[in-house]
Amino acid sequence: MSTHRLKALAAALLLTLAAAPSGRAADTPGLGKPISEADIKGWNITILPDGTNLPAGSGSPAQGAAIFAQKCAGCHGEAGKGGSARMLVGGGSLVAGGIEAEKTIANFWADPTTLFDYIRRAMPWPQPRSLSNEEVYSLCAYIFSLNKFIGENDTMDAQTLPKVKLPNKGNFIIKFPGQI
Repeated sequence: MSTHRLKALAAALLLTLAAAPSGRAADTPGLGKPISEADIKGWNITILPDGTNLPAGSGSPAQGAAIFAQKCAGCHGEAGKGGSARMLVGGGSLVAGGIEAEKTIANFWADPTTLFDYIRRAMPWPQPRSLSNEEVYSLCAYIFSLNKFIGENDTMDAQTLPKVKLPNKGNFIIKFPGQI
């Protein structure tokens, strides 16, 4: 292609771009609608390891035991020892069991806030996100109590939950720590 033709093509392209309406939204097929901050807020429920975004509410192991019996034991077994779903209490050595070892809250999880986040998002099956914050705090308290991480009279809330010490804390290598 000659230099003259290339210059003409570049000029035509620049004129086309300059004449195009600003903002490409006008060229979209017109499907959907813009998402608002209010729309996002209902789904922006991530709980960080330090407890950021934990909601108001509280619960005790005794309250959690009643909820667990009603909504969780059918899958996770009596006292969280396992059923058709994973066990939530106990768990053997990850070293001795190798890659096949059963990973539980007691032997694998690093952050207590992960339990709150997971229960609130995914439980109970098949009705995720149907538990109140108080029910989730109560279930966390019950499961932590069964695993002997807290006392049976302790209360879980936004201040106490992130302070629960799990045995596997610090045993994960964070690939990109600056992105947390």
